[in-house]
Amino acid sequence: MIKKLLQRVFQPGKKKPAPRPSDSASLVNGHAKHIPYKVHRIDRDLINQSAIKTTEGLQKAGFEAYVVGGAVRDLLLKRRPKDFDVATNATPEEVNRIFRRSRIIGRRFRLVHVMFGSETVEVSTFRGSHLSESDDAKTAESGRILRDNVFGSQANDALRRDFTANALYYDPESEEVIDFHNGFSDIQKGILRMIGDPETRYREDPVRMLRAVRLSAKLGLKVEKHTETPIAKLANLLQDVPPSRLFDEMLKLFLSGHAQESVMALRQHGLHHGLLPLLDVVLEQPLGERFINLALKNTDERVLAEKPVSPSFLFATLLWHEVLSAWQKFQELGERPIPALHQAMNEVIDIQAEKLAIHKRYSSTMKEIWGMQPRFEQRAGKRPFGLFEHPRFRAAYDFLLLRCESGEVDKSLGEWWTKFSEANAAERAAMLQPSTEPKKRRRRQRKKPTQAQPL
Repeated sequence: MIKKLLQRVFQPGKKKPAPRPSDSASLVNGHAKHIPYKVHRIDRDLINQSAIKTTEGLQKAGFEAYVVGGAVRDLLLKRRPKDFDVATNATPEEVNRIFRRSRIIGRRFRLVHVMFGSETVEVSTFRGSHLSESDDAKTAESGRILRDNVFGSQANDALRRDFTANALYYDPESEEVIDFHNGFSDIQKGILRMIGDPETRYREDPVRMLRAVRLSAKLGLKVEKHTETPIAKLANLLQDVPPSRLFDEMLKLFLSGHAQESVMALRQHGLHHGLLPLLDVVLEQPLGERFINLALKNTDERVLAEKPVSPSFLFATLLWHEVLSAWQKFQELGERPIPALHQAMNEVIDIQAEKLAIHKRYSSTMKEIWGMQPRFEQRAGKRPFGLFEHPRFRAAYDFLLLRCESGEVDKSLGEWWTKFSEANAAERAAMLQPSTEPKKRRRRQRKKPTQAQPL
């Protein structure tokens, strides 16, 4: 009762949502279709309860609210969505007042995170045109949107979304899908189509080109001809995107469960230049191509089986052959093997950071995985036991197995470490190889001269 009273006080004069149309797909204002349950057949039970509570809370306060975007698309494709976003005509401040456990985030476009226990629902206000002369909208000379805190109507919001398949709104109360751009029809046809002029939309946000590749591979949707054509010509626009944002998008691509198809599509459209240009070099090498394909295949299998995947391990595999090349270069310059390896690791990470900002917590683990590889060759004395106790042993060991399977190192090395990790203490001691290192002569300690005791 208190919550409802507060909502009335802080939200005066809000209109209730407009009444819904009859039980058939119909046009509203000449452009929006309301598609009923008997046509779309979305199972409401598959929708996250936190998302439903969010839409209900906003609607009770007199606002419009819908589950939107990728979640609706996935439900129509009979997939279980991982995330549920909500769109509303309430401003971020109004959303924040309605939900006690919520916070406003973002600079480029402000959002609200509404928390339900460990779950978070992202709520966005309907977007308006970024071409507005408002101080809250800013566009670069290239056309890329820099700031975008302009609010508008639901129709404006649908027009601002990237693909027709993502411009769908689902109302859990009426169980209707609202479709402004024939996204429902495109999904049924298996087409991924850009809303508006593709070249203009890519210039507004070049990351949309990466998203087209990722969604096509992940969802099995064919990129529509006019949507695909400008990509190769505009690929260089990705150089203007902040490296941290590119990293986040690439991470989504590699962890989509369809990394192999995505990487091939990146190369096909020339999008990997400036992101992972080394792919051309690596994939032209027989061992490099096999190594990366094995790594991507392993990643896809783990994602699809809902097993945990380490971004550090994945990027360590993608950059490993670049590290090998730099390692050899530093050794040829006269550097000793281990210092040369560390110089190579630092060089590769620094160069890559200029194009794709790999988070430090990932790059540190990558260096540990790489740095442990020469230590697997040491199978005498106490060193195998020390390596086995290392916190990153499992990741480095899996990395070694990939190297063995690709033919980079002899399989017997991987087999030895597999037996060693599964053996008991006595069996491990028996497996140790004789040491080939020359024994170090122990230095004699000089006796300190005894001092005369004072009388």
